[in-house]
Amino acid sequence: MGYLDGKKRMTVGRILKKKAAGEKITVLTAYDYHTARILDDAGIDMILVGDSAANVIHGFDSTLPITMDVMAAHCAAVARGTESALVIADMPFLSFQPSLETAIFNAGRFLKEAGAHAVKIEGGLEMVPTVKRLVELGIPVMGHIGLTPQSINRFGGPRVQGRRKKSQTYLKESALALEEAGAFSMVLELVQTDIAGEITESLKSAATIGIGAGVDCDGQVLVINDILGLGDTEFKPRFVRRYADLSPVISDAVKRFIADVKSGDYPHDEESYPE
Repeated sequence: MGYLDGKKRMTVGRILKKKAAGEKITVLTAYDYHTARILDDAGIDMILVGDSAANVIHGFDSTLPITMDVMAAHCAAVARGTESALVIADMPFLSFQPSLETAIFNAGRFLKEAGAHAVKIEGGLEMVPTVKRLVELGIPVMGHIGLTPQSINRFGGPRVQGRRKKSQTYLKESALALEEAGAFSMVLELVQTDIAGEITESLKSAATIGIGAGVDCDGQVLVINDILGLGDTEFKPRFVRRYADLSPVISDAVKRFIADVKSGDYPHDEESYPE
């Protein structure tokens, strides 16, 4: 249907052409069919089915508990809701770290069973062999360096990366190594702005997607719930910009429904089926 109505699927090649042309790349998360349709119709370049679903959909306090089966279900729903956007599945904790065989099997599931076009893997230099092998097998990979939420217990909290020389060196070497391994893009999360800019400039065949990493990245990603004002209203990192405040809108609709049912105002005759 997408091709018949003039829509064209975003591809890895088109993403890299955007980088080369200096055209900013747009990415948002989605976890369900209807949200994916809205994002797709609006013209988003890529949809990340993030393991952030653990937090914003399932109510966990970290991304660690979400499983492959749950992530695959979210991904399949999103894939069914898109015609144009490139769908990227976030590899959840322990779905790729234990062994290369584990990573291949689970990444393959995302493409074969869940309709994803690429997978995202957290980690820098230590993940290069895994990324390289997946790409060799025809599985496009988005990397993820800087603050990596699956390693939050090691970081001890959401701390900006790239402040110290050792961290800067690791980030720069990881970015170049991931590019060489074949990653077509990489998320830079909570990375000091100048370091993110240097990394972006140094990469020729991999696009950088920032989240809390400044304006010089090739593109930006945010969690859809955050930009819509859904969820924890007290959670607002500096990099989050809210474009809507839907929580009170939804609450008001629910309260009006409750009042109408209690008063007998709902349903009206025209909302019922008389004989």
